[in-house]
Amino acid sequence: MMENDIKQILKDNNMQEGKLTDKVVSKLINNASVIKNLHSITDAKRNIMEEAMIYKEKEEFKEAHFMIKNANAKQFYEFSFDMEKFPNIRIKNIRNLDSADLTFENNTISGTPKISSTYDLDIEFFHVNDENNIDIKTVQLFVNADPKDLWKNIPSPDNAIFYKPEERKFKGNFLDRKIVVASKRGRSHAHEGTFRDDDFAVNDLPQNWSVVSVSDGAGSAKMARYGSQLAVESINNFFNSEEIINDIEKHIKTIYSTEEVQNTEIPASDPKVEVRQNIIKLLYKGVLNTYTILNEEAAKNSLALRDLHATLIFALTKKFDFGYVVLTFGVGDCPINLINKDFSDVKLLNTMDVGEFGGGTRFITMKEIFNDPNITSRFGITCIEDFSNLVLMTDGIYDPKFVTENKLEDLESWKTFIDDLNGNNEDKAKIDFQNDENIDDQLMTWIDFWSKGNHDDRTLAIIY
Repeated sequence: MMENDIKQILKDNNMQEGKLTDKVVSKLINNASVIKNLHSITDAKRNIMEEAMIYKEKEEFKEAHFMIKNANAKQFYEFSFDMEKFPNIRIKNIRNLDSADLTFENNTISGTPKISSTYDLDIEFFHVNDENNIDIKTVQLFVNADPKDLWKNIPSPDNAIFYKPEERKFKGNFLDRKIVVASKRGRSHAHEGTFRDDDFAVNDLPQNWSVVSVSDGAGSAKMARYGSQLAVESINNFFNSEEIINDIEKHIKTIYSTEEVQNTEIPASDPKVEVRQNIIKLLYKGVLNTYTILNEEAAKNSLALRDLHATLIFALTKKFDFGYVVLTFGVGDCPINLINKDFSDVKLLNTMDVGEFGGGTRFITMKEIFNDPNITSRFGITCIEDFSNLVLMTDGIYDPKFVTENKLEDLESWKTFIDDLNGNNEDKAKIDFQNDENIDDQLMTWIDFWSKGNHDDRTLAIIY
């Protein structure tokens, strides 16, 4: 090996191979001083190559293009560096991560960034054979904005006629149960500084009856906020009458008794059919009274009736010895759902104005509703021995959470919805129906969920 090294040195200095050169080589091999110098040269070459490889591997790491995935503001982020291609490189630290509310440990960046921005990150790294010399590689991390933050939240003018607050909540007793309701202005209205058009009302009535009503004002109606308010208040006030409630209760007791099997369809030939019709007539009077009040208020305020367009649903209920009676009505695209005690069945208690109307809903302010020979189909009389939940909602909840009408009677869809209420969602927003001291605040937080393309007002009422 030494002989070859000597020959290479001679060749590098223009001494060509031959007999003469061979003699020179044989002399040099036996020269101790030459051998010593040759060892020094070999060691120097090795040291140079070792240093060269350190520099090379560090430069390769520095020039490598790292595809650091983007983060999203207010969402947990995690990114791990793939170091398989750089077995001799170690990352010691990453500077500037704290400005993005992130940390670095075990080759992994993690945390929840709060602010959307572009962050220059300085990666401090070293070579395993040169730990004392720290080098820097700069990369960029993009934190995308939280879509919610792109929406403005402009207060609605508090000096406007028929002012309505952006949100409203309620919790209380309902029969022998409890009720919680939350109503919040949608992001589309908040972005423009316009009003919440949804509304609701909850009232205790004579003879231990209770009623909850919900309304969604039409986005195209300039005073929809007032229309929805009038709708829920007027229907609830109508039933706050001893005379009307007594008439309803008299008919209910004629239909149901402790001996009868509940939830059984009554044959058309049964005389109780007429009694059911009498109940529906009383409910109809209430709905017609609401229409009349809206019409009068429109005229009083120099408005067209269409300026007050609003949907309306309500559930008028009482607990009897034989079970819970739920009397319902619906016009528009807001559902009323009843879930049985063991969560094995769910029923939609009102007719939804979807499908055949091609997406154009109907409103309580439309006279055609009352001229429809099938208007009785909008009313429901339900008796159930026990139940777990009675739920009313506007389309601001229904559209993103159920999407289509047929899902409203799909048990699995409702189990998913209840799981969502219990905290199985992106925001980890949970409604605690057991320890319910702050349940109204919890529901208000929950209905602020993000759903791309769904930014309407949201109202949700749950009897539990």
